[in-house]
Amino acid sequence: MNETRLFLLRPRRTALWALALLVLAACDHAPPAAAGTDTACPTPAGWFEPATNQAMSADAALAELAGKRVVLLGESHDDAEHHLWQGQVLAALAGRRPETVVAFEMFPRRIQPVLDDWTAGKLSADEFLKQSQWDQVWGFGAEMYMPLFQMARMNGLKMVGANVDRALVRRVGKEGWAAVPEAEREGVGTPAPASEAYRRSLAGVYRGKMAAMAKSGHGKSDEKAAEITLDDVLADEGFQHFVEAQLTWDRAMAEAMAEAVRDDPDALVVGIVGRGHAEFGHGIPHQLKDLGIADVAVALPVHAAYCAHLPKAAADLAFVIPASPEAERAEAPQKPKLGVYIAPGESGVAVTKVAPGSIAESAGIKADDVIVRAAGAELKQPADLVAVIQRQAPGTWLPLEIRRGTERHDLVAKFPALPIKHP
Repeated sequence: MNETRLFLLRPRRTALWALALLVLAACDHAPPAAAGTDTACPTPAGWFEPATNQAMSADAALAELAGKRVVLLGESHDDAEHHLWQGQVLAALAGRRPETVVAFEMFPRRIQPVLDDWTAGKLSADEFLKQSQWDQVWGFGAEMYMPLFQMARMNGLKMVGANVDRALVRRVGKEGWAAVPEAEREGVGTPAPASEAYRRSLAGVYRGKMAAMAKSGHGKSDEKAAEITLDDVLADEGFQHFVEAQLTWDRAMAEAMAEAVRDDPDALVVGIVGRGHAEFGHGIPHQLKDLGIADVAVALPVHAAYCAHLPKAAADLAFVIPASPEAERAEAPQKPKLGVYIAPGESGVAVTKVAPGSIAESAGIKADDVIVRAAGAELKQPADLVAVIQRQAPGTWLPLEIRRGTERHDLVAKFPALPIKHP
């Protein structure tokens, strides 16, 4: 079942197929800084080494990265400035290493023929996004990533789809790695076990998931959820599958990068990945080492306001993004969010989970409902609902027809208006 989290609601072509909780929590955002991680940040728009707090010139930083076999450029998927930084670094590295190969988390391996056609100049941008099934396989704004794709094509850089289909990861998360037959693992080998530090990091994420379930009326009560310790999580069977799902992602991408290294020993392989797959030497670096590739560097962008909170072990190098009006977007009103996980259903779109406190919950939508119509339009697949949501403006009401068991109900999702900003 192809489950989708329908959260970001932007009235543009931006795809809304956001990732499940595992991706949002474990791949995208940096964990809270621990005590004693007071990095002395250099001047904005500068490079530095987190481990030593030493500023570096751009030439020195790029030379160090260009000397590696694999470089991982981390990102928060929804941060446009991170992607601008990635494009800048990728162009600089390709100038030093013309045989650069770019491995993208955003594409599963099966999309490789489309990537090859794109870099060969056979597809327009619209055709590329359509044939690569961007709306289905990823979920963040294509406009943020297209400069990277165009830069790769313009410079003749090979693009590699490094990921696997999300259905495999969900299955591992539900059943465990061992329960998935080898023939159904999309060619992914058995991952190296997670380090204890990685497990504990993921345990914090999983504990948050359990707390969210408690607040939505599932699982333990709020009081009991607050009593759950990390050691309790580490011993939980569901958590073991959660870790194995994350390792599946890490291993798949590491194998794709290792294969690119083997195919061209002179190439520099640059991975465009969520920072959670790269930080602290966990994730992809750990799996690459197991595959015999230890010459790996992790570079991260960090906004000036948060630079001092970057843990010293998070990355080999970091770049400070200067403050800008765009960087203040966190203070701007957020777009409305429906707040459901959806999947293909029988004669409609199945709701697999409803976020607590969401517009969907207020509208009366429940898990296991099937949304049959939205704004009067019949829904045949999740993409149909996505298209309706993309057109939804703040402050408007969205009529929905849902099937619950054998009964049908008419509901209204009420999207709040954007708050008025006074001078």
